[in-house]
Amino acid sequence: MNSNTSWTRASLMLVVGALCVAFTLSMSAQVQTKTTTTTGKAQVVTQVQKGEIVFVSGNSVVVKMEDGSLRHFDNVPDSARVTVNGQQLGVHDLKVGMKVEKTITTSTVPETITTVKSVTGTVWFVNPPSTVILTMEDGKNQEFKIPNGQKFDINGQTVDAWGLKKGMKVSATKVVQAPQTVIAQRTQLTGEMPPPPPPPPPADVPILVVEEVAVPVQVAQAAPAPVLPKTGSELPLIGLLGLLSLASSLGLRTARKSR
Repeated sequence: MNSNTSWTRASLMLVVGALCVAFTLSMSAQVQTKTTTTTGKAQVVTQVQKGEIVFVSGNSVVVKMEDGSLRHFDNVPDSARVTVNGQQLGVHDLKVGMKVEKTITTSTVPETITTVKSVTGTVWFVNPPSTVILTMEDGKNQEFKIPNGQKFDINGQTVDAWGLKKGMKVSATKVVQAPQTVIAQRTQLTGEMPPPPPPPPPADVPILVVEEVAVPVQVAQAAPAPVLPKTGSELPLIGLLGLLSLASSLGLRTARKSR
């Protein structure tokens, strides 16, 4: 007897479960839902950031920005790429002195999602202002929760939940508008390699060495002897020499006589 009771309970549970599934499917089939999305005008903002790489070590990069500030990018992923002269370079290809430019394009698009739910049936039971049971076109009853402020159309007249009566054929529409903003951002990173160092001079070209050259000092020349005027003559000198010769002769004669 216990086994029969158990089988009976199990059968009832299966039947109730099947009815619940069927009721759920009928509910989903009776309510019509339509969703539309309205897109507004997009706003695009472009931001450009420029700088110069001053330090690179592994996945750590320090960039000096245009305003002089330093920005430290730690743990840069290996998948990050910089476009330099049409080539894609990774973080381990970066060099000190490289010019980098980051362009950030942000697109903001306003959207409005409108959901319209509509249902038509005959009032079988109403419990204002929370619930109403409608008899659908297939003859099955379906319970609905009444949202706050919901209006019903009855033969062209609009009433609320308190105006519903059993046997009334009603149609109700619920419109829900949900505004949202879709933001899309695109980042592009480009760079420019630093200029190469100047090449060393060729080995066979002598290097110019500055040598100190002694500058000769001009010595001032002695002033020339004064030139006698053209009116001068050597006659006085000759006369003096003749006088001295005469005096010598007289002296010698006197010396002889004294002997």
